[in-house]
Amino acid sequence: MKAHTIPLLVILTLTVLTSCKKEIKTEIPVKTYPNLAKAEWFIGEWGNKSAEGELTERWKKENDSVYFGESYFVVGEKDTVFGEHVSLEDKNGKLSFIVTVPGQNDELPVTFVMTSSTDNQIVFENPKHDYPSKIVYKKVGNDSLVAEIFGVKKGKVASEKFLMAKR
Repeated sequence: MKAHTIPLLVILTLTVLTSCKKEIKTEIPVKTYPNLAKAEWFIGEWGNKSAEGELTERWKKENDSVYFGESYFVVGEKDTVFGEHVSLEDKNGKLSFIVTVPGQNDELPVTFVMTSSTDNQIVFENPKHDYPSKIVYKKVGNDSLVAEIFGVKKGKVASEKFLMAKR
């Protein structure tokens, strides 16, 4: 090897070594919403047909921290007698069931906060609201659920139960 190629080889080696910088990866932490995940079984379309009419409830994932639901009751062919929009939101570690019903509460949303949950049941409450003041969703199986509401209606303790099958 010639004497003048050694310095060139050293320079090339040093250049290669110094240009190889260690890449520092900074991962952005993914925010999870464990309370919302407890309600993942809500997702889909649920319903019940009876002599009184047909109840339909639809849930979809709006984004990582919000599920959107809508329910309505139809009598006869096309007469919708009741409808509501629900936003199920995980905010600051609390799961809220936020309901807006046209023609009620001055069109303002009413918030119910999750007070308890298991794998098959979630309870939402708002003691300041008359009816309902408590909403309970129970997963009966992968294809059925029961929604129950409780409270004081026209001065009397009342409750309603809605059995629904997945469609």
